[in-house]
Amino acid sequence: MLKICYFSLALLCSFFSFSQNSFSVSGKLLDESLKLPLESATIYFSRVSDSTVVDYTISDKNGNFNFKLKGINYPVFLKISYNGYKEYKKQFETLSKDHDLGNLYLEENVSSLNEVVVQSEIPPIVIKTDTLEFNASSFKVTPDANVEALLKQLPGVEIDEEGKITVNGKEVNNILVNGKPFFGKDGKIATQNLPAEIIDKVQVTDTKTKEEELSGTAASENASTINLTIQEDKNKGMFGKATVGTGSDKRYESGLLFNYFKDTQKISILGSSNNINSIGFSMDEIFDNMGGGRNSSIWVNDNGSFGINGMQFGGNTGITKSNMIGVNFSDEWMNKKIDPNGSYYFTNAITENKNRTSRTNLLPTGNTSTNSESDSKTDVTGNAINLDFEIKIDSTTTLYVTPAFSKNKSINKFTSNATSLDESNNLLNENNSSNVKEDESIKFENSLYLYKKFQKKGRGISLSFRNQNTKNDTDLNTLTNTIFYQSGNPNDNRNQNRFDIDKQDTYSTKIGYTEPISDSLSLLFETSFETVKLYNSTNTFDFDSFTNEYSQFNDILSNNIDSRNNTFNTSVGIQLKTSKLRGSIRLGTDFLNYNNQSNYLGVKTEVKNNYMYPSLNGYLSYKLGKSKSFYSYYSYEATLPSARQLLPFEDLSNPLNTVIGNAFLKPSENYNIYINYNNYDYATRSGFYSYFGGSLNKNQIVSSTVYDNDFKANTTYQNIDQTYNFYTGFNLNKSYKKEKRTIKYGLGIGMNYNLNQGLTNAALYEARGIQLNPRASFSYSIEDLITISPTYKYSYNTTSFKNYVIDNSNNYRHIFKIEATTYWPKNIVLGNDFGYTYNSNIADGFQKDFYLWNASLGYNFFKDQLLAKVKVYDLLNQNVNATRTITPTAITDTENTVLQQYVMFSLTYKLEKFGGKDKKKTHFMMD
Repeated sequence: MLKICYFSLALLCSFFSFSQNSFSVSGKLLDESLKLPLESATIYFSRVSDSTVVDYTISDKNGNFNFKLKGINYPVFLKISYNGYKEYKKQFETLSKDHDLGNLYLEENVSSLNEVVVQSEIPPIVIKTDTLEFNASSFKVTPDANVEALLKQLPGVEIDEEGKITVNGKEVNNILVNGKPFFGKDGKIATQNLPAEIIDKVQVTDTKTKEEELSGTAASENASTINLTIQEDKNKGMFGKATVGTGSDKRYESGLLFNYFKDTQKISILGSSNNINSIGFSMDEIFDNMGGGRNSSIWVNDNGSFGINGMQFGGNTGITKSNMIGVNFSDEWMNKKIDPNGSYYFTNAITENKNRTSRTNLLPTGNTSTNSESDSKTDVTGNAINLDFEIKIDSTTTLYVTPAFSKNKSINKFTSNATSLDESNNLLNENNSSNVKEDESIKFENSLYLYKKFQKKGRGISLSFRNQNTKNDTDLNTLTNTIFYQSGNPNDNRNQNRFDIDKQDTYSTKIGYTEPISDSLSLLFETSFETVKLYNSTNTFDFDSFTNEYSQFNDILSNNIDSRNNTFNTSVGIQLKTSKLRGSIRLGTDFLNYNNQSNYLGVKTEVKNNYMYPSLNGYLSYKLGKSKSFYSYYSYEATLPSARQLLPFEDLSNPLNTVIGNAFLKPSENYNIYINYNNYDYATRSGFYSYFGGSLNKNQIVSSTVYDNDFKANTTYQNIDQTYNFYTGFNLNKSYKKEKRTIKYGLGIGMNYNLNQGLTNAALYEARGIQLNPRASFSYSIEDLITISPTYKYSYNTTSFKNYVIDNSNNYRHIFKIEATTYWPKNIVLGNDFGYTYNSNIADGFQKDFYLWNASLGYNFFKDQLLAKVKVYDLLNQNVNATRTITPTAITDTENTVLQQYVMFSLTYKLEKFGGKDKKKTHFMMD
């Protein structure tokens, strides 16, 4: 305890020292000829000796800047960089007192053919019209850090514990390397595995669709794209890592990443094999593949369900042994007229799980309970190929083609037993089952987009075509015994083979035309058509004890469904784009029709209908300044019911639940609205982000279930009048950096209010819920020495019911996490990841609180060519998986198999060879 007090005191003193013994350097930037202020210029101090960036800031809208510094006793340059202007430079031998530099005038950079161009030093950050650019070398990271560690150092960039990246409040949904995808556009492979030391620039832009990119129109989505550019001298060569490890309890892990770069050509190979629930691929500098079993795998569902466990795959249950290999390729062909990119993946995952579930069923006629236990083993093998080609037919015409193919096969073995009891603990029913299911699915999809520019700026025509064809074959062998105790219904015993064929073919085409009215205003015309054809065939065969084969056709459990949905839309819109304002609104009409047919017991049933609904969507984005923006979005759409929801035939495949469709269902209507405001001030390194949104649903389709005396269910579907969900919240963050010390903190809160309606035993109920989720984060680091990052989240949920068996339910949850990494002594890295969670919602008999502490110790040796590492998962040996799910019809408590405590020893080999220079490092993993 005394050590903790000393440490806390030292940390507090260090924090206050930021504001003590400091002085300021201020000034104002003006255009030399016009005498107008220059906003968003980069002003920074760098060492004269080695050009290391000491501190930087950004000028405000009035051209003012202000540094808060501690004493600098070595020569530094004050440098000012602004796009289109010559660099300003002033040298200080030392800095120990306030300096008001007054007005500083920048000269416009007007070059001529005879002028000698002098390459100036790259500033740490450059704010352009549509791009935010960071100079990676200006932000210090450890020698073996990955790109994710680099991103965490950039102002305005936040990465949460689930790996979601935001820049100035906008979510990053696309990450590129040299302008191209790297094993998919989500970019996690790139950020978690590429070394930070090869990155030249991190460029942030608004995410655009391919149509927006080719036509040059503004981005309509409120999201960002990060492009990582490789240093020029690193763009020719190869680099990679190979890791092997073995541990206690027969745990193992291995990983491989190899990259070959040659100008525009890039080839990457990655592979992984482990049995520690890491389905993805990560070579984190501290924990490596332990990402599948760390505190980041805390998850919360929208319905309030909650769990903690050691994986992020297969529904967060069980222990998974996985193998994966992938290849990525990109290049430029025919003088950059063809831009290819592609990847191939092979994956295999075997998951084993034991489950124990206790469910209280909330019914107007009285509560019942269901208890069950199950064992499962699932073996999934997959192959996937993804390609995209951008073909420049001529200077005005571009064709973009993206074919993709995947094939997956899974084998699932499942055994379970379950009992249901009434309020007096008398048996209602009992079910035992043993199933073996084999699935094989094939999917092919492709999209073609053709865009043609005309001579008049802004005028263009586009044509797109998309298809998606899927087929899934299922072979289910099931042996079930169901006993009914109270109603007198006959018992249901099955020994069957069931064969299912599911096919879906989707084809859509769209033609668009843009006609500019002025430089900032355009008219949009668009016509689209989509057809979706579905086919489902179920054939069930009972076991014949005389022939010892599954040869008796069971027509009661067999059926065929054919369905076709068509949507034709025509719309007209207006698009606006100025230096500060951009937006569009589209108005149109959807013509919807469906034709669904079923064949059951020799009876053919047909349900068809036609509808006409308006379509509306639009967005508005306004830049209030270089760092301030406002965004809003609105949409309305109608969605058709599915064939199974409509066709009125009995589905008896589940002995405890008979399902029948409702031919009188109406399409559901959905209204959406979203508004946000964000502001990140680079001068003070502080950000604020707020948002509000919601959805209103009319004629929402819900299931309606009625139970008999044996608690056997009969389910159909109904339209509900209306439901809605509204949410709001804000986030703020701030960082301080003085020499080698950095402090960051963030605060935020989210609130959700919703109204849900449903039917239980044919009685309509209402549920109104409120969720509050405040959170706080803090980070303190000393360069090359230590990083400490605690976070805290609190979640409160309350739901009130109307016309229901209970009036109200409440629960809360505390989640605390702290990560600490030290880089001292030299060549030694110690990482600790500790988390604590308390959930009031867990039932008696299940553990309400939970600790998870993981640790890693690494040692670089042999001139940093080798990294030896030992990791301990769940130091306290407390890992559990207890979840509670509350819905309007049930309260469910569940336990699943979790990864237990283990120790892993590893060794890593690192290879780097750039521009003819050979540099080797190593990371192997051994027990």
